[in-house]
Amino acid sequence: LMFFTDTGRVYVERVYNIPEGSRTSKGRSIKNFLNLQPEEKIAATLRIEAHGQEDKDATFVDSLFVLFATRSGKVKKTCLSDFRNYRKDGIIAINIEEGNALISVVLTTGEDELCLVTNQGYCVRCKETDIRSMGRNSAGVMGIRPRGDDYLVSLTVVAPDAQLLVASEKGLGKRTPFEDYPTKGRGGKGVITMNVTDKTGLVIGALRVTDEDDVMLMTDGGQSVRIRAMDIRVTGRNAQGVKLMNLKEGESIQDIARVVSDDTDEDEGSDAPEAPTEGGEAAES
Repeated sequence: LMFFTDTGRVYVERVYNIPEGSRTSKGRSIKNFLNLQPEEKIAATLRIEAHGQEDKDATFVDSLFVLFATRSGKVKKTCLSDFRNYRKDGIIAINIEEGNALISVVLTTGEDELCLVTNQGYCVRCKETDIRSMGRNSAGVMGIRPRGDDYLVSLTVVAPDAQLLVASEKGLGKRTPFEDYPTKGRGGKGVITMNVTDKTGLVIGALRVTDEDDVMLMTDGGQSVRIRAMDIRVTGRNAQGVKLMNLKEGESIQDIARVVSDDTDEDEGSDAPEAPTEGGEAAES
């Protein structure tokens, strides 16, 4: 696993060195495994396939790239092999300017297409080939230019048979086919990906999903709900979406993540509607 911090450093640790726990276990502080600097926080992680205990050349290959996105809309592409000589105390992964922060990291082939989504519901789709490969100490180039006080919340790799799932802080979300997003050059202001209103609240995240995926929703109140992506209606870019989760008063969605389906998981009967529904109301039983 590669752990990237909000200050632009990266740490590497093998999965078997992290104790396995149950879904409900508290876990241990990440500082028990990584020599993080004071006030440093994990912003993103990447899983890469290891090839042998000490064969870094086979693991950190020249054919793959690490692509970064920051809050201000900058993106940077660095060859995975540039991280081959990692250290226990971490190394610089990206130069983060004052006032900026790392928000997402993805692994790419060098020929992918990307979607960048902002807090106010705008999206730029661009080709990875428009972003030249840079060294670890560089800050990157503009991927999207947020309007006013808007900022980037998500970086996603496009897949032809998948959709872009966008979720808002008030529990609404929708799936839109990637083909609905025009491919343009990097650095634009983007097109609408969610109709942001008082009802929806601002966009908190976006990710690539298919009908086979499950999605985990997490709130600032510590609650989490798992739903099937196929239950979320596919709509156009300008839609507000459907209700994904029932929230308590004052509670907001904080993050979303794609999870691997596991038929052994029990239905907790939590705050999820029976199925995501139009108009912000849970389905009647």
